[in-house]
Amino acid sequence: MTKVSYIAVLMLVMGLSAREGSAQQRPARFWNLTKNAISEFYLAPTGTSEWGPDQCKNDKDGRIDFDERLAISGLPSGIYDAKFTDMTGRTCTVRKIKIEPGGVFSITEKDLTSCEHR
Repeated sequence: MTKVSYIAVLMLVMGLSAREGSAQQRPARFWNLTKNAISEFYLAPTGTSEWGPDQCKNDKDGRIDFDERLAISGLPSGIYDAKFTDMTGRTCTVRKIKIEPGGVFSITEKDLTSCEHR
């Protein structure tokens, strides 16, 4: 391997490491792909009822519109259940969502198998 090739490989590896580190520092983001704006959004470790704070409070208008992404705060990597209420009053629970810092997870209408109206 020539000195130039070695330097190029080293720079590539350093660049990949820097990107992985910055992804770990960014919060996870939720992408709302349901048909309605969401007014309350909670997460709990899968199989528990230990719902965390309302993540909608992280948004400037307090809701997550269709096709909007919301930063999720105070959550380590893991598998979570989500519970939310949308603007129509429908409350839904979606189970076993994988969440990682710097990653994006979404919920679509097809994911909504457990919903009820208030």
